[in-house]
Amino acid sequence: MTSDGFTTCLWFDGQAEEAAHHYVSIFKNSRLGRIGRTTEAGPGPAGSVLVVEFTINGQKFVGLNGGPQFTFNESISFQIFCDDQEEVDYHWSALLEGGGEESQCGWLKDKYGVSWQVIPKVLTDMVADPDQEKAARATRAMLSMGKLDIAALEQAYRGA
Repeated sequence: MTSDGFTTCLWFDGQAEEAAHHYVSIFKNSRLGRIGRTTEAGPGPAGSVLVVEFTINGQKFVGLNGGPQFTFNESISFQIFCDDQEEVDYHWSALLEGGGEESQCGWLKDKYGVSWQVIPKVLTDMVADPDQEKAARATRAMLSMGKLDIAALEQAYRGA
């Protein structure tokens, strides 16, 4: 038996194609794939988008226009590990564009309700530091932020 790996299916209420275009416009190494439309057999009006395949950062997704029965929540999120503040700022702004919602500790919801964590790579090393005082300072700083600020995290980590 062979496997094509995993594909994440995101359930939308009519916005799957719009969301796919939005995500592909934000991330490098991204592209749209096939679009499946409903037939006269349904569900929904014939010719409307049922599924759209897309890839962002090399990860395969399917957007499914499944209806209003299920909505996104924070129990599932996508983590974006960023090299620098410019990358943090870019992803934070792009994902909030058009009606997203800021949260805390680097979390946000985009305009479709999908949760994202925009994380500086350096933060993972700080909070995992064997020096518990340094790790605690970095963690406290992170807990006080919405969008993560690398300079402020590093300053707290150093105890400055």
